[in-house]
Amino acid sequence: MATVGIEDRLDAPAEEPVLRRGFRLLASGIREERKVFLLAATSSGTYGLMTVASSWVLGQVTSKVILPSINHGHAKTGALVAAVAAIVAVAIVKAAGIIGRRVGASVMQANLEAAYRRRVTRSYLRLPMEWHQRHPTGELLSNANADVSTMWDFVSPLPFSVGVLVMVVVAAVAMLVVDPVIALVGGLVFPAVALLNYLYQRTMGPVANRAQQLRADVSRVAHESFDGALVVKTLGREDDETRRFAQTAWQLRDANVEVGRRRGFFDPVVDALPNLGLLLVLVVGAHRVGSGAISTGQLVEVAYLFTLLAFPIRAIGWVLGGMAESVVGGERVSRVLRATGALEYGDDQLPDDGAAHVELRSVDFAYGDSTVLSDVTFPVAAGRTVAVVGPTGAGKSTLTMLLVRLVDPRSGQVFLDGVDMRDTARGAVAASVAIVPQQTFLFEDTVRGNVTLGSDIPDSDVWAALRLAQADRFVGALPDGLGTRVGERGATLSGGQRQRVALARALVRRPRLLILDDATSSVDPRVEERILKGLRDAALPSTVVVVAHRSATIRLADEVVYVEQGSVVDRGPHAEVVARCEGYRALVTAYEQQEDQAPTADDDESDVGVVR
Repeated sequence: MATVGIEDRLDAPAEEPVLRRGFRLLASGIREERKVFLLAATSSGTYGLMTVASSWVLGQVTSKVILPSINHGHAKTGALVAAVAAIVAVAIVKAAGIIGRRVGASVMQANLEAAYRRRVTRSYLRLPMEWHQRHPTGELLSNANADVSTMWDFVSPLPFSVGVLVMVVVAAVAMLVVDPVIALVGGLVFPAVALLNYLYQRTMGPVANRAQQLRADVSRVAHESFDGALVVKTLGREDDETRRFAQTAWQLRDANVEVGRRRGFFDPVVDALPNLGLLLVLVVGAHRVGSGAISTGQLVEVAYLFTLLAFPIRAIGWVLGGMAESVVGGERVSRVLRATGALEYGDDQLPDDGAAHVELRSVDFAYGDSTVLSDVTFPVAAGRTVAVVGPTGAGKSTLTMLLVRLVDPRSGQVFLDGVDMRDTARGAVAASVAIVPQQTFLFEDTVRGNVTLGSDIPDSDVWAALRLAQADRFVGALPDGLGTRVGERGATLSGGQRQRVALARALVRRPRLLILDDATSSVDPRVEERILKGLRDAALPSTVVVVAHRSATIRLADEVVYVEQGSVVDRGPHAEVVARCEGYRALVTAYEQQEDQAPTADDDESDVGVVR
């Protein structure tokens, strides 16, 4: 399959006519599926030729079999057999053309939708986290689903419409041969259809665009409601969420009604035009027969030809009518495919083993116009454990994203083993670094599946990682052990259990740099202490960077980096930073007071085997 991108064909000014953009989209689809389209169009062309042939056969049967039989009072057997054979032969070839056309159209549409869903997904994977943070998840789901479907909706009638152009041309020539006057009278239908389509495209574009945007809004609101189910339920906000969703859903309904209203006007008029043309042909044709200009058989042939043209005109109208919505869907998909901000890669590789050495030099980072990190500089020696400490909003989580290269700094450099991360080969950082984020995510899968993520890792290594994460006891007590399914987002496990499974997921890969972004906040402090001591004592080739707020965790680190308002204020051993940095001292004291007053978190002894 070709890989010509729609982003290269819809990158046009919004004021460009919808019809022109639609034909550009149409050409893109044909180029990508040229073989399937050729099969479908050839089959449709065969259908068109046989349809015209059937009119010729009908005219011949009328002139040479039916009228002579009426005049003589009997029919010749040979003539009847020949007439039946001709009609059946045309019907069989016509049926084969219909089958090829329909199968080809379905395959073409399915292939294009699948290809563009894959491209949208690849773009999502290519784009950095900061891009995703600017776009609601519901909108991204709509881009990959509803927008792609709408984009290629017109493909189903496309091969038929292109194929029946053969029918239109041949039928028009046949009508001209039979009687030019009637052909010209009937031909008035075509400019009328073209004018109607032009007016329809002008009025339909903005309405279709609004409807498509509202589909994304409905998806976004629904996704937020599902994700926030716990908040909605516990705070009794069901009625408010229902009203919020209903408001967006009714807006979508109104937009769809408006689309249907305009299409409801367009479709009947397109259907009526061929019938009006046929009526005009019959009136003029009757006069022509009365004057002796043409025979009755010729009038039947021309009238039947014009009847056959009615459906092709409708099919062409379907393609042109759906083009406005398809263009809107295509442009929404195109914006994703054209989106910039992808991480660039070089060719440098990283060592395969041994703890990693990390260094940040004059790093600045901002979300839009909001600066989060400013002139951040500090090294992390190989094999050391460093605690990043700071008040809420200081930029600690952003710092972890830079270390795992989910984003690149606006200025400055992040080095891993002396290599600027921008110069590393694709996949090199992921092979050396693992992060356990603040918000733990588990898939609706087994414990084993959530730890291995599809990698071929033996169970012995999985159990070793679970032991290091202090998760082996509760996993062993689960009904099916490693084979226990944990529910959507790990709903059947407690918060601390989910965090420990996520930690095991990182540890099983034996990362050279392990980043824990407050990753044990739901774990009992005693369990957390065992985990961190286990990480220090284990034969892991890891440098550890931990975002921490518990004093016990901070004291276990070799070094503390204190961050405040996006800048490194102080760094060094805990005791030294406490002695000389007033802000750090106040923060740690507040943490200690909070720990003294807070209840025990997720106790390892009490949650063994918990399945909720």
